Amino acid sequence: QVRLVESGGGLVQAGGSLRLSCAASGRTFSNYDMRWYRQAPGKQREFVAGIRLSGSTYYADSVKGRFTMSRDNAKNTVYLQMNSLKPEDTAIYYCNELTTWGQGTQVSVSS
Repeated sequence: QVRLVESGGGLVQAGGSLRLSCAASGRTFSNYDMRWYRQAPGKQREFVAGIRLSGSTYYADSVKGRFTMSRDNAKNTVYLQMNSLKPEDTAIYYCNELTTWGQGTQVSVSS
């Protein structure tokens, strides 16, 4: 069974950048799509970004052009580069593979 561990969250001012990482252990994850989701206080968890086996990516409209997802199969790690951050990006960010979720990492953006 795979285990996912996110890192890289923190507090940043609006307009700033953060890079999240999600490291997988237990088995190789290179055979599956990987996704990032986020959940803001009082809101439902929402899709943010995904990366296919081919390496092609897809994004929620709210982050398109600002966020970039990538994967390093040799390191069993996926990344989410977040630029031009906005206060509405504040949330706990979760890594996902099939039915497995990480514990999340907090991203807070101040105005």
